[in-house]
Amino acid sequence: MDIDSESVKNTSGSDSKQSAVEVLPVVAEKEAIGENPSHMRYGILDVPVWYETLLLGFQHYLTMLGSTVLIPFLVIPPMGGTPEDLAAVIGTIFFISGIITLVQTIAGDRLPIIQGGSFAYLTPTFAVIAQIKRQQEWQDAPDGTNHERFLVTMREVQGGIIASAFFIMFFSMSGLLHAMLHFISPITVAVNIAIVGLSLYASGFSGVANCPQLGLPMMAALVITSQYLRRVGLPKRIPYIGGLRCFEMFPVVISIVVVWVYAVIMTEAGVYDHSSPDTQKYCRTDQSNVLSNSPWFRWPYFCQWGVPTFSWSSTLTMLAGAISAMVESLGDYYAAARICGAPVPPPQVISRAVTFQGFSCVLTGLIGSGNATTAYNENIGAMQLTRVGSRRVIQVGACIAIIISVIGKFGAIFASLPQAMVSGLFCVMFGLIAAVGISQLQFTDMNSPRNIFITGFGLYLSLSIPDYFTQYTTKNNHGPINTGAHELNDIFNSIFATGPAVALIITLVLDNTVPGTREERGLHVWQQLDTNAGDWWEDDHMNQVYGWPFNLTRKWQKLIKPYRTTWNAFWSSLYDKCTACCGKKQSSVPV
Repeated sequence: MDIDSESVKNTSGSDSKQSAVEVLPVVAEKEAIGENPSHMRYGILDVPVWYETLLLGFQHYLTMLGSTVLIPFLVIPPMGGTPEDLAAVIGTIFFISGIITLVQTIAGDRLPIIQGGSFAYLTPTFAVIAQIKRQQEWQDAPDGTNHERFLVTMREVQGGIIASAFFIMFFSMSGLLHAMLHFISPITVAVNIAIVGLSLYASGFSGVANCPQLGLPMMAALVITSQYLRRVGLPKRIPYIGGLRCFEMFPVVISIVVVWVYAVIMTEAGVYDHSSPDTQKYCRTDQSNVLSNSPWFRWPYFCQWGVPTFSWSSTLTMLAGAISAMVESLGDYYAAARICGAPVPPPQVISRAVTFQGFSCVLTGLIGSGNATTAYNENIGAMQLTRVGSRRVIQVGACIAIIISVIGKFGAIFASLPQAMVSGLFCVMFGLIAAVGISQLQFTDMNSPRNIFITGFGLYLSLSIPDYFTQYTTKNNHGPINTGAHELNDIFNSIFATGPAVALIITLVLDNTVPGTREERGLHVWQQLDTNAGDWWEDDHMNQVYGWPFNLTRKWQKLIKPYRTTWNAFWSSLYDKCTACCGKKQSSVPV
C-alpha cells in the first residue's frame, strides 16, 4: 500500500473546490474564521466518483442503523405490538427516513444531514402509551402483546405527532424562530452541540461493557482505521481506485464488517453458549428475531395502521418532544455546516429547515413509524470521521435506506447487529459531535470570565438537570413537575429531561443578559443580517449551498419581495424595542 498517496479526484472536475469551501459568512474576516479546505476530502458541493458515492452513502446507512432500529425496539413492545408489527415498523421508519432526508437535502436545510427518528419523542410516547392503557382493561397475551391495543396506541401517537408538527411549522413560518435566532451566539451554539453528544453518554460505554469482547474491538477498529491508517492508500497500479485512501473514507464500513465477521465466528464457535442471558443479548449475532419476522418485500403506505386519532392531550404531550427535537436540530445544522465547510446557515435557511422538519413530522405521522423526525447527529460524527461532507453522498444514502426498507430481509440482516457493536460506534461518534460543538468557542474570547462561566454553567446543568428529571421519574413514576394539568406536566417534564433543550434555555438567557462586548461574545465573526446589507441568495456560493435547485430561491424571493420587506420591517422594529427595553441595544444583530 502507498502512504500519503494522491486522493482520487471527484467527478465534479471543478478547479474551485478550495475556494468554494473558503467562502465565509463575514467577508472582512475570511481567513480568520474559514474552514480549512484541507480539512475535508469532499465538501458540500463536491460529487465523488460513483463507486465512492455508493460506498459512502451505504456507510451513512450503517451509521444510522443502530439508533433507527433501537427506537421501534423501545416503543413497539410497550404498545402491545407483536414481532410482526415490530418488523413492519422497522421497515417503515427506514423508508420514511430516506424520504424526509431527500426532502430536507433538496428543499429544506440543504445540508448533508440524515433525517431519522428522534429520542426526544420517547418520553411523550411512553406517556401516551400509559394513557391508553389506563383507558380500559386490555386482554393482553402472556407475552404482553395485544395487536388491538397496538393499533389504538399507534393511531393516538400518530395524531399527536401530526398536530404538534403544525405548531412547529407555525413557529418557524411566522417569523418567531427567525426572531429568536437573532439572539443566538457561538456560545449558545457551542454548548447546544456539545450537549447533543455528551447527553447520550449512557448509550456508549455501558453497552460496550456488557460485551467488551465486541465493544472494545469495535472502538479500536474505528480509532485505528480513521486515525492511524487514514493516510494509507491502495496501490496506484490498481485501475480506477489506485491511491484511494479507503481507511480514511470508509472507516465505519470497514470496522463494522471486520468486527461483525469476528462476532459471527465467536457466536458459531459457542463462546457465549454458557454465558449469562445479558451477555448473550449483547454479544451473540443470532439473538434478534427481526430476520425471521420480516417479509421479503413490504411497501409502507399512509394510514397503514388506520386513520390517526387526535386529542388535545396527545397533541400537547407530543409538543414537548417536537420542541426538544427542534432545539436538537438547531445545533446539528450549525455543526454540519461547520464540518462540511459551508457558510454559517442564515436565519431564513434555519427557519425553512424547521418548517420542513415539521412537514416531515406530518409525513411520519401519516405513515405511522411510531416516532417523528430530527437531524441525526450520528451521521454528523461520521462526516467528521471520514472528512466527507458531500450532499450527494447523503442523498444516495437516503435512496439506499428507501430501497433496503422495501427489501425487508436485507434490512433485517443489518438490524441484527449486536448491541455492543452499536455502543462502540456511539462512543466514537458522540465524542466527535461534542468536540465539534466545543470548537465553536474558538470564535469567542475564552479568557473572559463571563464566557467561561456561561459555558461551564450551561454544560454542567444541561447534564445534571435532565439526569435528575430522569431519575426522579423512574423512581416515582411521574416527573418532578406534578400538577393537576397532566398535559403541562408531560410538556415541561419532557423539556427539562432533554439536554439540548436545557442547554438552549440556560445559555440563551445568560448570554443575552450578562453584559459583554460583541467581540467577547464572538458575534463579530458571524454573518451580519441587517436587511439593508443585502440578501444571502444574491451571493452565488451561498445560493449554491442553501438555495433551491434550478435557481428557484431567487425567483421565489423576487416574487415575495414586497411582502418580505414589510414583514422584516415589523420584526426589526420589534427587535429594536426589545433590546432597547433590556438596555442592550446593539449596532447590529448576530445570526
